[in-house]
Amino acid sequence: MKLSVTDAAVFCFSKEWGFREGEHIRVYVRYAGGGEDPYALGIMSGKPMDAGLESKAGGMTFFMEETDLWYLEERDLTLDAKGEDIFFHLSDLS
Repeated sequence: MKLSVTDAAVFCFSKEWGFREGEHIRVYVRYAGGGEDPYALGIMSGKPMDAGLESKAGGMTFFMEETDLWYLEERDLTLDAKGEDIFFHLSDLS
């Protein structure tokens, strides 16, 4: 599994969301409701306690805690953006 962050996402995090170089950005699993997949990914600021996956981009550190890795189910995660919206792309391991 790997965590990738596109240049568009880095730009969005810094220009639209106000994150700065040196900050840590956590991707976490949250309950989103019913349906086929009741879980979704969320984003928050914070330092890792037990990072299971980490990637550095634009001077920022993006990570997922070990306890959230179950959601990836052996897939890679890419953070991308269009305008001020962040998108999560899950893909089979490369």
